[in-house]
Amino acid sequence: MHNLNRHIHDKHLTNVASQDRVINPSQVCEKDVLEEEAFKANVIQDQIEYIREMLGTIGEGRINVSPYDTAWVALVPALNGDDMPQFPDSLQWIADHQLPDGSWGDELVFLSYDRLLNTIACVVALRTWNIHHSKSEKGITFIKENIQKLQDENEDHMPCGFEVEIYAARDRKLKRIPKDLVHNVPTSLLYSLEGLKDLDWEKLLKLQTPLGSFLTSPASTAFALMQTKDEKCFRYLDDIVKEFQGGGISRFFTTQIKDCLDHVYRYWSEDGIFGGRLARFSDVDDTSMGFRFLRLHGYNVTPDVLKQFKNNDKFSCFAYQMIESPTPIYNLYRASQVQFPGEKILEEAKEFSYSFLQERLASNKFLDKWVISKNLPDEIRKGLEMPWYASLPRVEAKYYIEHYGGEDDIWISKTLYRMPDISNNKYHELAKLDFNRCQAQHQREWYFLEEWYGNFKLQELGISKKDLLLAYFLAAANIFEPERSNVRLAWARSQIIIRLMTFYFTRESNTLEERIDLLSKFRNFKCIGKRKSYKTGRRILDILLKTLDQHSVDTLQEHDKDISHKLYCAWETWLSKLNNEDLEYNDEAELLVHTINTCAGYMVSEDMLQHPEYKKFSKLTNKICRQLKEYQNNKVHEMGNRDKGTHGIKYKEIETDMQALVQLVLEETNEIDSNIKRTFLMLAKTCYYMAFFDQETIGVHISKVIFESV
Repeated sequence: MHNLNRHIHDKHLTNVASQDRVINPSQVCEKDVLEEEAFKANVIQDQIEYIREMLGTIGEGRINVSPYDTAWVALVPALNGDDMPQFPDSLQWIADHQLPDGSWGDELVFLSYDRLLNTIACVVALRTWNIHHSKSEKGITFIKENIQKLQDENEDHMPCGFEVEIYAARDRKLKRIPKDLVHNVPTSLLYSLEGLKDLDWEKLLKLQTPLGSFLTSPASTAFALMQTKDEKCFRYLDDIVKEFQGGGISRFFTTQIKDCLDHVYRYWSEDGIFGGRLARFSDVDDTSMGFRFLRLHGYNVTPDVLKQFKNNDKFSCFAYQMIESPTPIYNLYRASQVQFPGEKILEEAKEFSYSFLQERLASNKFLDKWVISKNLPDEIRKGLEMPWYASLPRVEAKYYIEHYGGEDDIWISKTLYRMPDISNNKYHELAKLDFNRCQAQHQREWYFLEEWYGNFKLQELGISKKDLLLAYFLAAANIFEPERSNVRLAWARSQIIIRLMTFYFTRESNTLEERIDLLSKFRNFKCIGKRKSYKTGRRILDILLKTLDQHSVDTLQEHDKDISHKLYCAWETWLSKLNNEDLEYNDEAELLVHTINTCAGYMVSEDMLQHPEYKKFSKLTNKICRQLKEYQNNKVHEMGNRDKGTHGIKYKEIETDMQALVQLVLEETNEIDSNIKRTFLMLAKTCYYMAFFDQETIGVHISKVIFESV
């Protein structure tokens, strides 16, 4: 741990409580602290209620109005034959939303593709109905003055379908997609029918979504309505016009998240999913995100949906894609890591996506076809540096808060658009408030742990402050909620005591008789509750007994459950194996899992401990953690050298076992509570984290999670 010192300032390690940011009860007026905490709690609660209401009314999702699509809707003539628009409100919207420079589009971001496409469409709509001449003249002036900017615009930011709608590359696009295919199966060209000619509408109408749209594109659907007078097209456009006339925090929104996931799963198909339901078309971006979230939450989904996006050795956002972008491939990479054994398509997806993104990193090419986000390069870079097996929730949350663009992010489709349900500053504000609140609690707990460390004089037993800080960090980075203080502290203290006991029982200078004597005293004290003072050599027994008592008291107060017997039995079993050198699979992982679950108030009965499935979890987790510890030790002996730039630990058996554990945890069964199962995975991922990252990086993470506010 010597390298930690270079990255965590001494004041963090020697006396964290002395910092202004750490609340020391003896130095701060209790009334002021309570008032400040009450105020912060009210602010956080207000944010939570706002977001709950927003998520509860999300419906089909919200985006801002597209001038281009609105113009096409405005072009639709009255279906009864009158010489007037069918949707006059769309024309009025165009008149009301021209920008000062004469263009239409996003006011804060200038992208010539977007501004020119929007402006041309809006000018055509105004000229078609012969209204607002001054506005259309102003628009034409803008077009003339800015049309030359297209030749300097980066192709990576070309909106979806732009080359079909007004660009000379239309023929190149159409050569990639045979005409017969356009009329017979859903392709991305359904999104841009208004840019095509010589269409067979009888065939194309069979490719509508059940809601009446063509790939949820109002412009494409409006063009179809003008050509066919199709009733379903009209209903779709009429509905959206009426709709627009109406105008780390996930634990707070479990119900809303479950509702969203149920909605996605309801429209999930063997081909995956698209941004609009019932589209009969899918893309690798939405499908990868859907697969990852559904699998992580226990839904039954197969990665075979990704096979359609693979052509030879490459994956594309959808078939016949001309320009590949980082964001869809990054989502593919993230999905590929939630792998079960034998899922070859995910292995192929991981290899391709990792290489693709690394090449983009090396060449610094991060312009994206689908989103404009200044933090995208940092987000992808950090995602590649931190594979899912090695990601701890609070470390991941801190980086996500740093990289989240909020309302500054803008999305690219046919035109630029914004999605307030996704890019919303309220999310960011709540995430920062909650992170700092949790961190303040963690700092208080660190202060109490320092007292525990001093009271038992652990330094004399070979435990440093850095050892204690690392143990607490691993607990807090996984179990971070303020109300779960007792579980965090139990995890951290147990890690330290496991280390003490292991050292004592494996030290050659301690005889077999001494070890048996220590174990005997633990059993006797456990049974009769009588304790005497004893020599220094048995101080660790006193630490263990008093700490187990504390864990039992804390859990009784928090969950109204007496866990003392379960805790003592678990430690007695582990100590007996330790004394008999019977720790074949490094059973300390199993002991920590049992301690965490028991202190969390989960029902871990004697029958469950003997259940075949529970034993399978225990054996596999112990094996993984043992292998990872061996890998970590070998890495240290090799002076920290390992395969830099890899997306995981190059140890086939570990990877296979991790995949098996992920499958056991995520597949739905009624035998064992999911919270208990997820603790096994949490411990395995923590061991993976320790083996994957060097001490230097871990030091940075400790500072970010425990000491650096946002």
